Amino acid sequence: MAAEPQSPVKDKNYNLISAIQASLHYVWQMENYIADAERDGDRELATWFRKIQENNRKAGDQGKDMLLKRLKE
Repeated sequence: MAAEPQSPVKDKNYNLISAIQASLHYVWQMENYIADAERDGDRELATWFRKIQENNRKAGDQGKDMLLKRLKE
């Protein structure tokens, strides 16, 4: 497995923005996974994907709040 290249920017705010983007991407991606599980009748898996989605939504919201606070400073 190839290693992921290091970030070209060594900056805590860049890292925060990247983490927010990843969290919100997974919120969107889980919609597809939930739909697939429901289509196949797997309610247990759909419920698990919803939990992941909610955790990522919370992380994204917390990250956006932190970013907003830092931009105001």
